[in-house]
Amino acid sequence: MKIGNKGSVTIIVLAVLALATLGAGAYMVTKDHGVSEVPPVTELVSTSEESVGDMSEMSSEDEMAVSDNENMSADAIADSAQEEGAGSSMSPTTEVTAVGTTPAATASVAVDSGQRETVVLAGGCFWCTEAFFQEEPGVVDAVNGYAGGTADTADYKTVSRGKTGHREAVQVTFDPVRISFKEILDVYWGHIDPTDDGGQFADRGSQYRTAIFYSNDTERQIAEDSKQRLGTSGLFDKPIVTEILPFTTFFKAEEYHQDYYKKAADHYQRYKRASGRAGFVEETWAKDAALYFLSEEGMDVTDSLETSSTDTTVWTPQTYTAEEIVVLQKALDASAYHIVAENGTEPAFKNAYWDNHEAGIYVDVVTGDPLFSSTNKYDSGTGWPSFYQTITGAPVSELPDTTYGLVRTEVRSGGGHLGHIFNDGPTEHGGKRYCINSGALRFVSQTEMTREGYQDYLYLFTE
Repeated sequence: MKIGNKGSVTIIVLAVLALATLGAGAYMVTKDHGVSEVPPVTELVSTSEESVGDMSEMSSEDEMAVSDNENMSADAIADSAQEEGAGSSMSPTTEVTAVGTTPAATASVAVDSGQRETVVLAGGCFWCTEAFFQEEPGVVDAVNGYAGGTADTADYKTVSRGKTGHREAVQVTFDPVRISFKEILDVYWGHIDPTDDGGQFADRGSQYRTAIFYSNDTERQIAEDSKQRLGTSGLFDKPIVTEILPFTTFFKAEEYHQDYYKKAADHYQRYKRASGRAGFVEETWAKDAALYFLSEEGMDVTDSLETSSTDTTVWTPQTYTAEEIVVLQKALDASAYHIVAENGTEPAFKNAYWDNHEAGIYVDVVTGDPLFSSTNKYDSGTGWPSFYQTITGAPVSELPDTTYGLVRTEVRSGGGHLGHIFNDGPTEHGGKRYCINSGALRFVSQTEMTREGYQDYLYLFTE
């Protein structure tokens, strides 16, 4: 059939539109990660080297919704975390000319190579491990989850009890052209205590033990070499006990755990210091042995360590929305959550602080607000922590409580339910007894108060 000039133009236009449509949503199959989306070339253009790493931001930083844990394979999670530009065959220094621009407007930059590798690393609390990697150049994404267990499913409440065999872990997706597997491990070592076989810092239990999960013999050999190099560096006096294990399963953690260091930045920073991790990293990696260890790979120490410039030296009260409090509560273990969020009560004489006699302060387990002092604590014989008053200015409220057919006065803080007030306390101190659940509190000893930023409350022990 003969086609005129107008028909030829129409066909060409339709062909161009079809190609443009395919370019915007074309898919390619990769060996390691299955199907990945290939964006148009114009989406890969960057005007500065610093902006390259920001291309993986796929959702709002303010996303606070809580979703059910998804039972996903490691490859499926890697696919869902693919950075824009996956599958591009361009080299890191390819000059890209955007459609509709002149060559003079084109920038020559180091762009994403499009290559992807993943590794699962257990480093204790996954909030911290994720934060360290999310900010690392060359890392596309870091997803919090549970790895290495034998159970066929995993969620925070079950894993936190240490019953499933899983460990809190992070699946790191990275561009191997921009950061190598060896360098990923150097970042990893720089934020854990690899000599601790009982957990990490304040988080104890098998679910917090460190491990590198390898997917092939090459990764296993690199991991073993890296571990041996760390052991002979002189950085640690004790043996390196971090395990190197074959990868089996990875379950993505609940949504409120993802990007927690952004969603609840203040609480995260306080937790990182209070757990002992921040101080350990700062002290350990300031040693000459750390410089020696990293220099063997030609790395600058500051390239693989998180700076502490955002850490505050004095604790200050924070204001949280109701939604943020819900997120913080859900990060607690099951017992503490039951107390603060569901008005629960823990067993008498079987809780953390009923017989604690150490000098220090008791802070809100959710918000960190100082609530009670050991100087106002006494043994009531009831089996729960008892105080005859709060710290002056503590954000504590009293509400009527008629549950169970009783007339009582509930004590609440910004983080939730604390306990009840009774009128059988020491008469010389006013007669009140604040009967508080240990699970609603976190104890900060007098010797740790300055390190954790509570030095303004040391006056309680000098009056």
